Amino acid sequence: MTSIDVQDLTKVYGTTRAVDALTFGVRPGRVTGFLGPNGAGKSTTMRLVLGLDRPTSGTATVGGRAYAALEDPLRHVGALLDAQAAHGSRTARGHLLALAVSNRLPARRVDEVLEEAGLMSVAGHRIKTFSLGMRQRLGIAAALLGDPGVVMLDEPSNGLDPEGIIWIRELMRRLAGEGRTVLVSSHLMNETATFADHLVVLGRGRLLADTPMREFIEGHSHPRVRVRTTDPDALRGVLSGKGYVLGAAQDGRWTVEGAKAEEVGAIAARAGIPVLELADEQASLEQAYLALTADETQFAATAPTTRQEV
Repeated sequence: MTSIDVQDLTKVYGTTRAVDALTFGVRPGRVTGFLGPNGAGKSTTMRLVLGLDRPTSGTATVGGRAYAALEDPLRHVGALLDAQAAHGSRTARGHLLALAVSNRLPARRVDEVLEEAGLMSVAGHRIKTFSLGMRQRLGIAAALLGDPGVVMLDEPSNGLDPEGIIWIRELMRRLAGEGRTVLVSSHLMNETATFADHLVVLGRGRLLADTPMREFIEGHSHPRVRVRTTDPDALRGVLSGKGYVLGAAQDGRWTVEGAKAEEVGAIAARAGIPVLELADEQASLEQAYLALTADETQFAATAPTTRQEV
């Protein structure tokens, strides 16, 4: 198995508990989104999994073993934590070749991942000339170098153009489809919603959620229906008799709070009221995430106060 398993993981820096008794698992065959406000402990947790820091207590393992105990670790785990980490004076090919040689990987993999990351045309260019998006692509190429069963990416879309965002989205889906374990940390909720199957959400170092994406959204959504009809007055009347309120119209559509489309549809059908459009409205991942983490945000802006004339 190539699962990531975190068990009672705690990391204390001075008086700060960056990670607090954290337990969760990341399983193969799906993309797991790793979410949480700034300071929630996501990056610290990923560093602990990769053996870049030592836990105060608890364990973090890959396939049942600590990262430091893995032979040829790039063959098992590929990670992108900091796109700026590569030495700027090296070329892209030179950087990847150094990683390949030090991990006993075939040199042919260098050109394979350069091609996959769309960097073959700049393989001989020095990294210091690269844009942030190009450095991101190079970091992802390095993560794929050993053809690992586990891939961990921290904000992989950072700096990418629209084509690059589509590429990384499709890459993550493909890796999961091949049975690999994929953990992706991101602050981009709308983007995460396009690729994640499962979510692990942290707040102040603690686990807030470990659940499939759909269940997470449904668990933090209030039922609401959008409806369009040629006879809103009649629909309002019959819905009122059933305890529902037809809200104000927007663009010719009305909303019914606390209801499901099948319920509103059945009521309208029995009353003979024509319905032109009927759909359940569900909260977005962003809305569900904000509802869960509202009290866990370490840094939050406040609305500016209006100065009064004196």
